[in-house]
Amino acid sequence: MIKLLSYPLTAIYSFTFFLTILIFHPIQAFCYRVFGYPALKKSVDLLQFFLMRCLNILGTRFTFDNPHNISTDQPLIIVANHQSMYDISPIMWYMRKHHPKFISKMELGKGIPSVSYNLRHGGSVLIDRKNPRQSLPAIMKFGEYIENTKRAAVIFPEGTRSKDGTPKPFQTKGLEILLKKIPSALVVPITINNSWKTLRYGKFPMGLGTHIKFTVHKPIKVSTFVNKQDLINSIETTITQHIKA
Repeated sequence: MIKLLSYPLTAIYSFTFFLTILIFHPIQAFCYRVFGYPALKKSVDLLQFFLMRCLNILGTRFTFDNPHNISTDQPLIIVANHQSMYDISPIMWYMRKHHPKFISKMELGKGIPSVSYNLRHGGSVLIDRKNPRQSLPAIMKFGEYIENTKRAAVIFPEGTRSKDGTPKPFQTKGLEILLKKIPSALVVPITINNSWKTLRYGKFPMGLGTHIKFTVHKPIKVSTFVNKQDLINSIETTITQHIKA
């Protein structure tokens, strides 16, 4: 019965989702071309808010548990497990004062209204995962940008999303580069739970009544770890031990 109900609700959600990104695409372009990055940032923040409201149509709820008062005067490296595309908007919205920027695959840089525009102009980096000669220098440059602007780099070290919530082993090369290029950063581990349930049946229909939970763990100064592999192991353990598959 619930799955049957999810068909019409998914259709309504899909319509509102695509309408939202279509509406915000020219808004972003106008903000950026006329007023520059600060206006683009505000339009992108507002987009994330409305994308989350679209998910409310499916009964999706969000809990973002962040008890830490994280200053905006230093760069961040936000590290999280990855369960679905619906991990992204809540991080962008709830961490918006830190200006989250993403390491994204090259394919997302074109063809998606609003999303592609922000990835190209908002400070994120697009990489070709199959071409280390392009991706590694791009991540290095991205790390330098985050260090200089004191913004937040968001990375999902699993590489691809977990389809059932079970964490995948970290692929550490990108994270290693960020730790090297952003030496003054705070690492902010985040555990994401239940996001995968939005796609429990696939993209159509979508799951109903999902309660997506984000747990922000105690930030860690990169400079406190001489051995960066020990830091990576600590981050991975912290994140994965709080995943409820």
